Amino acid sequence: MRPLVSILIPAYNAERWIGDTIRSAEAQNWARKEIIVVDDGSHDQTLRVAREFASKNALVVRQENQGASAARNKAFELCQGDYIQWLDADDLLSIDKIAKQMEAAEQSQNKRLLLSSPWGAFMYRVSAAQFSPTSLWGDLSPVEWLLRKMGENLHMQTATWLVSRELSEAAGSWDVRLSLDDDGEYFCRVVLASDAIRFVPDGKVFYRQRGSDSISNIDASDKKLESQLLSMQLHVSYLRSLEESERTRIACLEYLQTWYMWFFEERLDLAQQVERLAATFAGRLKVPRLSRKYHLIEWLFGHRIAKHVQFFLRRIKWSLLRLCDRGRLTLEQVKLRNKNG
Repeated sequence: MRPLVSILIPAYNAERWIGDTIRSAEAQNWARKEIIVVDDGSHDQTLRVAREFASKNALVVRQENQGASAARNKAFELCQGDYIQWLDADDLLSIDKIAKQMEAAEQSQNKRLLLSSPWGAFMYRVSAAQFSPTSLWGDLSPVEWLLRKMGENLHMQTATWLVSRELSEAAGSWDVRLSLDDDGEYFCRVVLASDAIRFVPDGKVFYRQRGSDSISNIDASDKKLESQLLSMQLHVSYLRSLEESERTRIACLEYLQTWYMWFFEERLDLAQQVERLAATFAGRLKVPRLSRKYHLIEWLFGHRIAKHVQFFLRRIKWSLLRLCDRGRLTLEQVKLRNKNG
């Protein structure tokens, strides 16, 4: 009998997208699959929509709001799969994503082989998804993967991974302390427990970018900043546990420098913790610099004001892009209805 794949979907206030996400899970042409949706105390109609898909192969449960990590842990607790496919409630899988990765898994016969795949970002129109390869899109050792992730500030989207149960259990549960970068920290542990990462180029993931309303959007809130710092501390410890060398030290310092600007002049106590962390491997952080077009604002009003202006303008730009993309989707739908009507 071929392996069972569990598609695990945590959901919170996702009524607009959850139906499409579950349909993409149901459409997987890997026959032996189960779908488990955990509604994390949504206040909208997420649970009602999800329950429309309930069947012998699709379980929908609800829990009181505890956060994405707790919802994922609950889903894993309920699943029976030999392999785990994590899927956020607004993302989509290509029809053969799991089948392509399972083909590689069955050829390998190594349950500690971690499988990844390409991902493309979109807003409303899936057809407009942009697949932008990075240096993580390849077959890599665990230490090389972490070096590139941290040194180049890269990531792999949550749904790109297919993880054996053995590897999932070795990595441990999702960290419920983290409200931000919980996926980044979790998959670092999965990478750490793996023998190697195999990139499967034919299995695609479509990642919905939601901008400022996304849970992954960092801002100046204390909870998010504290979560990001904890994740950073764990990232550094994971890489250094694999290899203590000049190249890992450089990657760790680059990683801390990238995120240092979020703490600088926002939370002095957290900024000092980042500085002390860098000092543990003889690193020294530089004062964060904004892009040149914000230098005049920085000179007139200071770094903190200039940084917030930069973030505000980025959100305005992002909102306009989303509005345009949504408009184009509406036009495409009208044309399709007129053509079929």
